[in-house]
Amino acid sequence: MTRYQSLDVLRGLTVALMIIVNTPGDWRTNFSPLSHASWHGLTITDLVFPTFLFVVGNAMSFSLRKLKARGPRIYFKKVGKRTLFIFGIGLLLTAFPFFSMSETGIIPYDFSKIRLLGVLQRIALCYGIAATLVYFFTLRTSLIIGGIMLMAYWFVMYLFGAAGPDPYVLEGNAARKLDLWLIGAANLYKGEGIPFDPEGILSTLPAVVNVLLGYGVGVYIQNEKSRGRTVSRLFLLGLALLLAGYFWDLWFPVNKKIWTSTFVLVTAGYATAILAGLMYVLEIKQRKKWSGFFELFGRNPLILYVLSGLLVRLMIMIRVGDQALKTWLYQTAFVPYFPAKTASLLFALSFMLVIWLIGLWMDKNKWYIKV
Repeated sequence: MTRYQSLDVLRGLTVALMIIVNTPGDWRTNFSPLSHASWHGLTITDLVFPTFLFVVGNAMSFSLRKLKARGPRIYFKKVGKRTLFIFGIGLLLTAFPFFSMSETGIIPYDFSKIRLLGVLQRIALCYGIAATLVYFFTLRTSLIIGGIMLMAYWFVMYLFGAAGPDPYVLEGNAARKLDLWLIGAANLYKGEGIPFDPEGILSTLPAVVNVLLGYGVGVYIQNEKSRGRTVSRLFLLGLALLLAGYFWDLWFPVNKKIWTSTFVLVTAGYATAILAGLMYVLEIKQRKKWSGFFELFGRNPLILYVLSGLLVRLMIMIRVGDQALKTWLYQTAFVPYFPAKTASLLFALSFMLVIWLIGLWMDKNKWYIKV
């Protein structure tokens, strides 16, 4: 099997969900599954990012095979350029629109306080590290290294975490300590009320394993001839990962914000099971009429995700009276007609559909932006 529709659908579904969970009408009136778990635990929203990393690994199993055959110079030139490009886009998106407005005029963006890490930066680093591992090592060895990384991360987080019964608390966890030491408080995310980056340096290492597991699943799908056996075995693999992750949770809690090793296993388990379900519906049962909507997102995933972030920033910057355009649209078109949480969700869905229409226009014009 050289290519399969399920991957494109899963990638598109993930991008659509990323846009929805990132753009509620009002963060204060969000349905709880559409918000991240406050600390330990898991919501649907927490599955989105690790599933995207899983899909990155899955796609790598197709793209890197031919690239590897062309030798190390071409391989690492391509991998390096892609890593730096995605990382750079992440930095630019963080700083966009590069200025703010005040009563005294335009204030240029202070790049000395830019958040160095973030979602796109993590995608870039995980891709680059995973691509390097699978070039130098066999798949089996790469997965063993991934397992060692998960165990080592647990030991580091436990040994160097906060004193007390829970070493994994927000204020004193080892991942935050390392980021404060290497990066500094000024360049970390402040959304948790204190300098702490959920896409920090140390927690990027277990996130690499999400990519490696996706890569391994992709290789297996290509090597297995029987689709029925592929689906059943992927379901079993997904179940095994879920059981292992939730059992380990007794000692190392599932936590997205510090990307615990158990979070890796659980999210990879769900992603594997979902992919198996999509393969059953699309590749075996051939029920494909519904899939086109999500495939469209999957054809231009990076540019549509970045575009959604840029558009939100512009909607916040543009003023309608004393309100941001985003707030004005939400308060005018949604709040008067729907309950608060429903209004917030409908705004997010509407915004996602606007991005989908842009993707449709790009698709009709055959504009596919590959990184």
